[in-house]
Amino acid sequence: MAEEVEFVPAKLDRSSKFYVAGHRGLVGSAIWRNLEQEGFSDLVGRTSSDLDLKDRSAVFNFFAETKPRYVVLAAAKVGGILANNTFPVDFLSENLRIQVNVLDAARESGVERLLFLGSSCIYPKFAEQPIREESLLTGHLEPTNDAYAIAKISGIMHIQAVRRQYGLPWISAMPTNLYGPGDNFSPEGSHVLPALIRRYDEAARLGTPVVTNWGTGAPKREFLHVDDMAAACLHLMENYDGPSQVNVGTGTDVSIKELATLVADAVGYTGEISWDTSKPDGTPRKLLDVSKLAEAGWTSTIDLEAGIRSTVDWYRANLTQVRA
Repeated sequence: MAEEVEFVPAKLDRSSKFYVAGHRGLVGSAIWRNLEQEGFSDLVGRTSSDLDLKDRSAVFNFFAETKPRYVVLAAAKVGGILANNTFPVDFLSENLRIQVNVLDAARESGVERLLFLGSSCIYPKFAEQPIREESLLTGHLEPTNDAYAIAKISGIMHIQAVRRQYGLPWISAMPTNLYGPGDNFSPEGSHVLPALIRRYDEAARLGTPVVTNWGTGAPKREFLHVDDMAAACLHLMENYDGPSQVNVGTGTDVSIKELATLVADAVGYTGEISWDTSKPDGTPRKLLDVSKLAEAGWTSTIDLEAGIRSTVDWYRANLTQVRA
């Protein structure tokens, strides 16, 4: 075991090399934008075609050559309920390999400060609401995305193990449902909010009289704009150190029915909204307790209604390039 060395979080050196793994994804691209705005001058990113994070030797060679001082691990195979439920092996295997390769290589190359990004799906399906960090591993997971959740739980444990064995001040953050520019809007692979934006935007353009959504619309979800998430990541790297993962969210939630209405209003859809109750709802409610984040000095600033409208604007402006 490494000797315990007290680490005091402080402002990161803006001139040091900072690697954002997954810098083209929803979260990674927002983190990249935020770091640029904050004055970081030596950002490093690699596309999946340039560096396959599932290739262990390639990842170790990359870290040996670039030697970043700071890392955010935002790279992951992600998807909605349908994708997770259909391809559990892919979500488990690919995410485990990405995480193990990056974390092992980062440790060997001497990365000083690292933030691992997980997901709120790590918590039990029926965890007490709002969900505290202590709820981890206290109950059964939502079966439709348990493989992805197990991979992310393994990442949290890996961070904690590195802290114990090597004394490195690495941390984990667990965001709630994220949305914003750069999201995946495909019918098969997207999460609920971008899926609704695509569906209602198409309906508004085509004059579709009825839009039918999955489930009852009763489940409640919390949504955080990805630019808020990016700001929270840097804030945690500069202000928090501890073995526990930190929940990152707004502390408020809305029903899927309310969300559908917000999206319909944002795109200008005036038709009928119906619900296919034969389709699964997923977890009934998932609201994070963000008191630990608040204690670290950060709260979200982007209002959901305004965030949805700006995301709709981005989606329409980038319609030919979006992941759809």
